[in-house]
Amino acid sequence: MDTAEATFTVSLCDFDGLPDAARAKAEERYAKTLTRQLGSTEQVCATLQWAQRLEEEPPEEITEEIKTGFARWMKAVRAATEAGMQGLGEGEGSFFEIRSA
Repeated sequence: MDTAEATFTVSLCDFDGLPDAARAKAEERYAKTLTRQLGSTEQVCATLQWAQRLEEEPPEEITEEIKTGFARWMKAVRAATEAGMQGLGEGEGSFFEIRSA
């Protein structure tokens, strides 16, 4: 992937009855927070790809460096989720989906 053109999309899933404008604002807050946490859009895309590959790695090949990177990703996702859900009320079962574009 050419990181100069790296982009990603965020979708708020399984939050029934949420007006489109509120959904778009929540997705925007999520994306901005994730980008701020990881440093750039390119870093979000690279880290997302890395996290997806990690799911396929055998446990015995997971190094401390990989564990540290995964912890950083999870911290960023938690912060982004908190920002994205801010002010929306109960969204039990809802989640944000991130995709490289």
